[in-house]
Amino acid sequence: MQKVNFIDLGLIDYKKAWDYQEEVFNEIVQTKIENRTALPDQQRSTSNYLLFCEHPHVYTLGKSGHESNLLVNDQQLKEKNATYYKINRGGDITYHGPGQIVGYPILDLDNFFTDIHKYLRFLEEMVIRTLAEYGIESGRSKGETGVWLNVEDPVKARKICAMGVRASRWVTMHGFALNVNADLSYFGNIIPCGIVDKAVTSMDKELGAKVDQEEVKEKLKKHFADLFNCTVV
Repeated sequence: MQKVNFIDLGLIDYKKAWDYQEEVFNEIVQTKIENRTALPDQQRSTSNYLLFCEHPHVYTLGKSGHESNLLVNDQQLKEKNATYYKINRGGDITYHGPGQIVGYPILDLDNFFTDIHKYLRFLEEMVIRTLAEYGIESGRSKGETGVWLNVEDPVKARKICAMGVRASRWVTMHGFALNVNADLSYFGNIIPCGIVDKAVTSMDKELGAKVDQEEVKEKLKKHFADLFNCTVV
């Protein structure tokens, strides 16, 4: 059973967290590169990490995104105390801010399974199982990564968790953003994930009350460990 190191970074600037991800990611990739030419008894095992954090208001645009999906200019971003980054994950534009649980699994999938689609489905399932513990029924939208509510009804469909990942040499980074007690008004400044016909929601909106984020984190960790057959320490 693999061990996954859990680190809660707390409220952290997006760029600072991104730099930290890159540092950990690059260390794992470098170990794998060196192992290719090392003798069997000199090869080193690779580590796995699960990072949780919150970010100050920020918009991030993935490699396949369109800048036109950001609906505010630089001055308006300043007025909203928000920042904007073009980043190296997949997907389009999304928002991060206080009241979200943002998760960055940095895993060597050679330690688990080498299947990115399965990896994404496991992350979605982790969130789906967590929401179910709060009586929130959720699921997947065909062809759209993430977790949704009432996806079968185009009028009522709404997204509660966005996902976007990067992988190289089967090492992952970036991850998911679950809206727990998020200020949803900030999503009004973008076309979330480039999807124009579905709304965005959060756990507190669905339940009509604030949610204990530390409790949600523990449930996410539990389901992560079950799905990936690992210990989170």
